[in-house]
Amino acid sequence: MKAYVYGANGAAISDVPKPTPKGTQVLVRVRACGLNRADLGMTKGHVHGSAGGVGTVLGMEWAGEVAELGPEARGIKIGDKVMGSGAAAFAEYTLADHGRLLHAPSNMNFDEAATLPIALTTMHNAVVTNGALQPGQSVLVQGASSGVGLMAMQIAKLKGAARVIGSSTDPARRSRLNEFGADLAIDSKDPAWVDEVLKATDGAGVDLIIDQVSGQVANQNLAATKVKGRIVNVGRLGGTHADFNFDLHAARRITYIGVTFRTRSIEEIREIFDAVKTDIWNAVESRTLRLPIDRVFAFDDIGQAFAHMEANKHLGKIVVTL
Repeated sequence: MKAYVYGANGAAISDVPKPTPKGTQVLVRVRACGLNRADLGMTKGHVHGSAGGVGTVLGMEWAGEVAELGPEARGIKIGDKVMGSGAAAFAEYTLADHGRLLHAPSNMNFDEAATLPIALTTMHNAVVTNGALQPGQSVLVQGASSGVGLMAMQIAKLKGAARVIGSSTDPARRSRLNEFGADLAIDSKDPAWVDEVLKATDGAGVDLIIDQVSGQVANQNLAATKVKGRIVNVGRLGGTHADFNFDLHAARRITYIGVTFRTRSIEEIREIFDAVKTDIWNAVESRTLRLPIDRVFAFDDIGQAFAHMEANKHLGKIVVTL
């Protein structure tokens, strides 16, 4: 089968053996894939969690049809239209654990379905489970113009946030954040952004920050968070190391939580998928929670899709179809 593989000379389309499902695995005929920032790093040889390096079939997010079941797979049948996340997505066929699948709504095509699994699961876990957002509270999403950032703002609104603030350093993307739930859009490179947040929250700061930037905004985040507020760190677009004001952290009594799928067990991941199904699935089916598709590329043009992502001018998801 065709797959996008990282090799000694970089990433390229290659022929690899078609996988066979075992245990609770499901074999899916892939119809569309969503690109993610971690994929871009892996095309350059970076490791993401336990995945990466020479011989790796790349990709993390997809939609397609169930083609074959492992002997212990449950809750799914051959022919089901599904979407999910997991390793080796950029291929004609991929394997997924049966608990890491979502049934794609009938009113959604494969391209649309491929945009959602990572954003839904990552941000429901960050905003609701770990962020403990309550109706009437305020939220700041750092890196809000990314696909997962756009989803974080929508989930916050869905769960009753009174004020949602989103950051983007790109003026064009920042101007569109209100389409996805932002009451205020800020530029995190502007030294005055903390003052904007404090003004919008009557001087108190936000109850919750969903931080995809970290790095250079770490101390500003502390200053923009309410006393006894919460910061959920879901990424490191701004760098992995930075100065950190421990005194300000302690003085404001901020709960600082780190989350990632890279170190989660399959049991933990199943719980996250189940929480999405239980808590927000009606909003997915009604198209209340959605992501825009920036561009769609054919699989043979996947290199161009990554070049488009690296240019960093897109809003929403880049999709590759098979």
